Amino acid sequence: MKRPTTLAALGIAALMTSGCITVIDGGDNEHINWTGENAQPFDSARDGCRETAGRDQASRAFEACMAAKVWTRG
Repeated sequence: MKRPTTLAALGIAALMTSGCITVIDGGDNEHINWTGENAQPFDSARDGCRETAGRDQASRAFEACMAAKVWTRG
């Protein structure tokens, strides 16, 4: 009886995490983690925010720009 419950729990966990992406951007600012669920591709979001908010990923302007593109710091 425990086996079906365990399998159901694993299935639910898999569904809850589907569509969620985490990116570790090793080239910038101490490996800041970004997480996006159903977000636009990370590289294009980051490049666009660099153009509008500057290269400092720790700035509020950069974080706000990424949040508008559905990326948040993890």
